[in-house]
Amino acid sequence: MSKPKTYHEQKQIDQTIRLREVLTTLPPFARDFFRAIEPRSSARTRINYAYDIRVFFHFLMEVNPIYRDYSVTQFKVQDLEKIEPVDIEEYMEYLKVYTRSEDEELITNGERGLKRKMSALRSFYNYYFTHQAIRKNPTLLVDMPKLHDKAIIRLDADEVALLLDYVESAGDKLSGQSLVYYNKTKNRDLAIMTLLLGTGIRVSECVGLDISDVDFKNNGITVTRKGGNQMVVYFGDEVADALLRYIETDRKAASPLSGHENALFLSTQKRRMGVQAVENMVKKYARQITPNKKITPHKLRSTYGTSLYKETGDIYLVADVLGHKDVNTTKKHYAAIDEDRRRQAASAVKLRES
Repeated sequence: MSKPKTYHEQKQIDQTIRLREVLTTLPPFARDFFRAIEPRSSARTRINYAYDIRVFFHFLMEVNPIYRDYSVTQFKVQDLEKIEPVDIEEYMEYLKVYTRSEDEELITNGERGLKRKMSALRSFYNYYFTHQAIRKNPTLLVDMPKLHDKAIIRLDADEVALLLDYVESAGDKLSGQSLVYYNKTKNRDLAIMTLLLGTGIRVSECVGLDISDVDFKNNGITVTRKGGNQMVVYFGDEVADALLRYIETDRKAASPLSGHENALFLSTQKRRMGVQAVENMVKKYARQITPNKKITPHKLRSTYGTSLYKETGDIYLVADVLGHKDVNTTKKHYAAIDEDRRRQAASAVKLRES
């Protein structure tokens, strides 16, 4: 009997199969590019690249008269060098609003969506250009979309306390089926919220946890980071208490479905919780406390990172704990002028002498 696959092993298998399916909707020569980037990218990244590059070929077939009667499999690598910089500029404009061909859904892209799709196309072109399969790379002659900084949304210290208090006592405001459901999930939800806020782990890392990944002796959890690297993230007593309460009650009493026996966090259907389920749960509680802030699991991660930096002043520690490969990413988010100093600026300049 073969050994059961771990969550991350099964995820890798599923994503590899999905990537192969998406590659069948791209020109045959595209496989060379995806084979080349495999050692330095995750399957999920390659799937996103494949979707993004597929949009480019659909754009050519929809807008460019030369390729109007093409099918995607007719494209040759030499077609890439027939594209002019103006075509790339038209593509950027097209990406702002277009219709997805398979279901006629209207798709829009903001700054970040444009940036990602153009980065994918530039990488795609660069591979064939550096391998001398094409003689020119028009993407290099077009400016990439500019990203404007956005205010980082996170919870203030008092909002963190209010949120956890609400998760713990929301039943006082509920009745009927809502109360029944809340009582079934209260310990689990509080454990997840406390864990996210107390460690800053990603939601994908959270749902991938097995019971065996929790070490109460050392107060640590073994998480699988982006790229597959494993790391022990340590937690404090508040997280330990919430996890232990959940594991010793609801989790101990649960009878998971086959294949989900090892999962730490289970849904009411007795399966491992998914990313979407955790995102929905966080939003459900957060909008009761901070209706004007769109709080997601990633915002809880930002909240933890900000608190850790304020307490330690050590940006390298923050980068390490959060699993950032590039400390500059951490600096951008957590070492900028903080909100407290901005508030001080509001009263620093006097307009009239009192």
